[in-house]
Amino acid sequence: MKIGLLKEHHFDEKRVALIPANVTRLIKKNLSIMVESHAGEHAGFIDEDYQAAGASIHDRTTILKQANIIIVVNAKDAALDELTSHLKKEQLLIGMMDPLAHPEHAQTLTNIGVSGIALEMVPRITRAQSMDVLSSMATIAGYKAVLLAAYKAPRLFPMMMTAAGTLKPSRALIMGVGVAGLQACATAKRLGAVVEAYDIRPAAREQIISVGAKPVELDLETVNTETKGGYATEQSDDFLKRQQQAMSNVLAQQDIIITTAAIPGRTAPILITKDMVDNMKNGSIIVDLAAETGGNCELTELNKEVLHKGVTIIGPSNIASTAATHASQMFGTNMEHLLNLIFDKDGELTLNLEDEIIRDTLVAHQGDIISPRLRDVLKLPPRSTLNTDELNPLDNNATLDKETH
Repeated sequence: MKIGLLKEHHFDEKRVALIPANVTRLIKKNLSIMVESHAGEHAGFIDEDYQAAGASIHDRTTILKQANIIIVVNAKDAALDELTSHLKKEQLLIGMMDPLAHPEHAQTLTNIGVSGIALEMVPRITRAQSMDVLSSMATIAGYKAVLLAAYKAPRLFPMMMTAAGTLKPSRALIMGVGVAGLQACATAKRLGAVVEAYDIRPAAREQIISVGAKPVELDLETVNTETKGGYATEQSDDFLKRQQQAMSNVLAQQDIIITTAAIPGRTAPILITKDMVDNMKNGSIIVDLAAETGGNCELTELNKEVLHKGVTIIGPSNIASTAATHASQMFGTNMEHLLNLIFDKDGELTLNLEDEIIRDTLVAHQGDIISPRLRDVLKLPPRSTLNTDELNPLDNNATLDKETH
């Protein structure tokens, strides 16, 4: 079985989906790893590193023609368009596809007979933690967001007692304490800021305290704020309005604000309005990690710095790519664990659709949409159940049991 590792298509994507250490372990399973020349260069891994690990180096066209499985970091939008113009029937594509926001990506794969595993769809269960790329990349995003804020801020983070007087510590507020938010709390604390954090999920309070931050508690009803998978739920306009009003005074005291609130497949909720920014300190910094899905601040513009009445609002995209070496190391480990799930010890590829991880991440297979969450987004009826036999995703003769759920 041949696995093709491609160089990322987007100019701003510096990560690579496997690093040489992953290759070393994967080839022990009788897998052949084909690597596109210069695929890992931006992340600090040169072709010779991959060759030393046991991979072979090829041009992109050769890999797309010969590999059974194509793996990338980014298989979204223009990157997916480029890939689908070369992919052929019965190949398997693995990467980040943003299928909940763009379900048409899975439909594109289905139309050309390509199977697709979308890494964003890995369920948040204990067994799948080692494959969870969203959590891995969120860890890096939370860390880098604080560093970006520290670089842009006119104030230092820690308290300093100097001959020229005492410098007060910066006050930092983290809004949304999932993986990115908790890492932002911990990083800001290590840099010496006084850190507060807010999340609508009641369970987040203990997590906030665990990383040395102080929970911000608003007098709001917080029932049904968390999904079974651990994500925040989408709230009503009335709730968001009351939340904004209650938060306004808190924001006015902050020097640094990191926002991380996102709902999978939905536009990011507005947590900070223009009026709230109007009342903030001159010189304050907002780093909006939800900029790619619309932003948590009403004034956020993707990949721009907006200066509004002395407040700088930064809306970075793909911030994890700015730490490409460690981001690739984490991404590669997640990818390796996923490949270990779909390959047995002899290198035979099977997809057991009774396995929750495979069923949820497999967005396209044999001309059908598999993932139940994605079928729901596309308003498709429940699909036929598969036989319990494990199926090779590249075997176009696999049969379906016609008994419906």
